[in-house]
Amino acid sequence: MSHSLPVRAQVTYRFAAPAETVFDAWITANKVRQWFGPGLGEMSRIAVDARLGGAFLFAQKRGLQDVEHVGVYKEFERPYRLAFTWQVKGTPDNSLVSIEIEPSGGGCELTLTHQLHPQWAEYRDKMAASWTKMLDAMAEALK
Repeated sequence: MSHSLPVRAQVTYRFAAPAETVFDAWITANKVRQWFGPGLGEMSRIAVDARLGGAFLFAQKRGLQDVEHVGVYKEFERPYRLAFTWQVKGTPDNSLVSIEIEPSGGGCELTLTHQLHPQWAEYRDKMAASWTKMLDAMAEALK
């Protein structure tokens, strides 16, 4: 396997909520506040420019500092597909997160793929577990 290929952490999650509701939970500040980084700290700032090419910032208090997650929307096809760059501000690493949402019954199934630099391969399972925890919190917030 080439070292230039990204490592993928992937999670599939079933929601009782419709695709539009789940998609909007990713791009609506007051919804993001309810599911992002559960248990890690209070959200201090959320800014979302919800459009293709738009940027977002999710800032969370962790101890005495704000950890800022930033990105740019690379694909924006409501309610089926969303892809964005993902970076903790101040670090050189930039990864890509893509979300596919398929309507299913009265709800939907979401598949999240986080492409990481190969140097983070050992964190793949931890990354998938973190996203699953956030999706659990999102499902709870959408009830």
